[in-house]
Amino acid sequence: MLYIVGLGLGDEKDITLRGLEAVNKSQKVYIEAYTSLLSFGISQDGISTLEKLYGKPLIVADREMVEEKVDDMLLEARQFDVSFLVVGDPFGATTHSDLVVRAKKLDVQVQVIYNASVMNAVGVCGLQLYRYGETVSLPFFTETWRPDSFYEKIHKNRALGLHTLCLLDIRVKEPSLESLCRGKKQYEPPSFMTIGVAIDQLLEVEQLRGESAYGEDTLCVGFARLGSENQMVVAGSMKQLRTVDFGPPLHCLTIVGKTHPLEEEMLDFYRN
Repeated sequence: MLYIVGLGLGDEKDITLRGLEAVNKSQKVYIEAYTSLLSFGISQDGISTLEKLYGKPLIVADREMVEEKVDDMLLEARQFDVSFLVVGDPFGATTHSDLVVRAKKLDVQVQVIYNASVMNAVGVCGLQLYRYGETVSLPFFTETWRPDSFYEKIHKNRALGLHTLCLLDIRVKEPSLESLCRGKKQYEPPSFMTIGVAIDQLLEVEQLRGESAYGEDTLCVGFARLGSENQMVVAGSMKQLRTVDFGPPLHCLTIVGKTHPLEEEMLDFYRN
């Protein structure tokens, strides 16, 4: 059996009882470390904290391992129970559908164990989840790469009066362009997009496109470290939020659409 286990958003204690049972039954336990991080990070301290609670050694699965060597893990799951731990929910912000498809093609049994995700945790601010449109991802801009495909999706959501959740880029164990050109991978230090950087990029694209999808005065909600004890939620205009210090990662941002009076009442608690 391959267990795909959601870990939730906070720390090692957010695993469900069913998830913990799966881990205990597994001979090998992998933890993915490329789509998100727990609040304490994938550090030696973080891993040892997880290992202490779960009672099992953990194998960190970076992007390369999952993209290039995942079949090795799946073949193991044909012989014995394997757990693959995912921060948040397995089918939340980043789906693991490809892993399930590959497992089924190899006749590996799969059991998914769900947990909290950023996709539902943003409900804390009072904006109703069924009033959200398509979620977008904001990648880090570079000097030569400034994609703006998210703009049309935000524009469409706003035209329909819907809120837009913006997931902000994280870069973990990314090879530098220079090292790839030399043929020997060297990795850049981890980086996490802040709400301020996200708003700067959003406004840059609006200035270029000029279709009034949003602007400096558009109401937004910034979230930091959702699910942790020190989570931060602030509502305000883009102009206001870009000056707020949200502290350590992870951050995400909601661009507010048309609001219901009850949503407005809840948002008032979080206005800067």
